[in-house]
Amino acid sequence: MENLQKLILVLLYGSLILQSFIVLVNPMNVNKKANLFFGLFLFFWSTYWILDILAICMLPVTEHAAKFVYFLQIFTPILLYASVVLFINPNRKFKKIDLCCCVIPVVYLVLLLFFWENEVCRKLALFINISQNLLYLSFIYYKIRKHQKRIETISSNTEINLQWLIKLTFLLLITITITVGYELYNIFIQKTQDNFLMDLLFLFIVYITTYYTLRQKEIYPLDEQQRKELLAVELEEEMPGDKKKLLTDAEFEVFKEKLLALMEAEKPYLDGELNLIKLAKQMSMNPHQLSYLINNGFNENFFQFVNKYRVERAKALLLDENENKFSLVGIAYEAGFNSKTSFNTIFKKVTHQTPSEFRKKHSTL
Repeated sequence: MENLQKLILVLLYGSLILQSFIVLVNPMNVNKKANLFFGLFLFFWSTYWILDILAICMLPVTEHAAKFVYFLQIFTPILLYASVVLFINPNRKFKKIDLCCCVIPVVYLVLLLFFWENEVCRKLALFINISQNLLYLSFIYYKIRKHQKRIETISSNTEINLQWLIKLTFLLLITITITVGYELYNIFIQKTQDNFLMDLLFLFIVYITTYYTLRQKEIYPLDEQQRKELLAVELEEEMPGDKKKLLTDAEFEVFKEKLLALMEAEKPYLDGELNLIKLAKQMSMNPHQLSYLINNGFNENFFQFVNKYRVERAKALLLDENENKFSLVGIAYEAGFNSKTSFNTIFKKVTHQTPSEFRKKHSTL
């Protein structure tokens, strides 16, 4: 069992180091700023196990070296938070308010340097080191959920959002909660060195993280001007108050009819990567105007408007006996969806049935 635990530690540490290198190199060439901080997060995350690895290698660690490692660990959730902020808004600039993130590291550093010999202060420092993860993970989960609502104003494809980060954050939130309880037990009740199950759980999360980071897509267009336009529309939607009128009444009705005709004739919704800029270009409008038209003319956001057509197309394919040769995945792609998962989710949300339930029900009529 002891040797197995050592193997788990080596796999855990090695996997994090390798993954941090891959993300920092960024062979996918996507979300560059965000992946820089995400790669640093993975590297700093590995420091939670570096002392164990050095012990396995029977290499001595001085007290000052150990304190330095502990200090690096305090920045782990901060780097993850910074990466999520940049995934959500790649154009975000540093602000003075961001210096608030330095408060906990400064307090922690003071405890490390001047009060480490005091047992109570040492326990407080260790508790801060672990529990601040819960604070940042909660912020991250809230920010991504908020972003998921906003991105529907500019994109028709749910696969380009941060669903993978939601899953990772949720897993980390559960695991860190367990870890906090475990460490509190260690600190205040009974010290135990049996971390096998915890390390095994973290190893599972690391491999899940590797899977999702290597499959991530560029969230916003690489073209800087297009990115600015989409971000401007996305952020504008959450601003309170009445929205500025972007079209005259006459223009509004003309463009509304033109949009309906375009959706029926050209079927742009069959493009799985359709976004606000692409459709606005076909409409000879700017993205702000198109977003205004859809919101006020149909009481829907861009995502809802486009996927409504995709669902209707999918329903027609499901009911067409000549199309029975298509699997559900085939129908999903034929209707403009990018995956079976998004197809099932959106179809059920609109029709209150899964595609397979819809096909089965109507095939018996």
